[in-house]
Amino acid sequence: MLTLYHSPISPNSRRIWITLLEKKIEFELVEIKLNGEQFKPDFLTISPFHHIPVLVDDGFNVVESLAILDYLEAKYPTPAMLPKDVKDLAIVRMVELLTVNELLPATTTFLPQILGLPGGNSEKTEQALQKISTVLSFFENTLDNRPYFGSQNLTLADAVAGTVVPWVPKTGISLSDYPKVSAWCDRLISRPAWQATKATPEVIVAFKSLIQNRMNQN
Repeated sequence: MLTLYHSPISPNSRRIWITLLEKKIEFELVEIKLNGEQFKPDFLTISPFHHIPVLVDDGFNVVESLAILDYLEAKYPTPAMLPKDVKDLAIVRMVELLTVNELLPATTTFLPQILGLPGGNSEKTEQALQKISTVLSFFENTLDNRPYFGSQNLTLADAVAGTVVPWVPKTGISLSDYPKVSAWCDRLISRPAWQATKATPEVIVAFKSLIQNRMNQN
């Protein structure tokens, strides 16, 4: 059986969790608390960079969330979450990489604000807002008239972007300015896999406490 080492607050972890549920794959879920568990020797043997998520399949360890998604798609191709058409496949890859490299870092700039904590750099937040708006505009144009990125059916791009975009309104940017993205987001968060993996209030409180402690130490 597959084992997913994860943190429930992490969008990197959640995209794997969602994909496992959408593909109806049997797996064991092991939570790694980010208060230091990620640095313990046992975990470092499977994740030498102390990152989550990690997927373990019969002794084979897969790190980095996008690599894990490709692994799952190749090993469990039904239901297909990568389109065959070359342009549609490019759309999926672009959305995945823009989410990981541009949208997530920009959104993370607002982490204190999202958690209701003081802090923030006005210059950095302005730059982050511009980046978020640029990504959302790209997503709006890329969705065209289909319900999902590059397909009529759920793709890996949806699993990746769909764990970050729902946090965007907490940065002060309204999704109403991006009607296709807004409808897409509503479509995703109503799916059972998104509901099942949503961070509980207890998880958010624990994460807020962790971030507060780190801020106090700086």
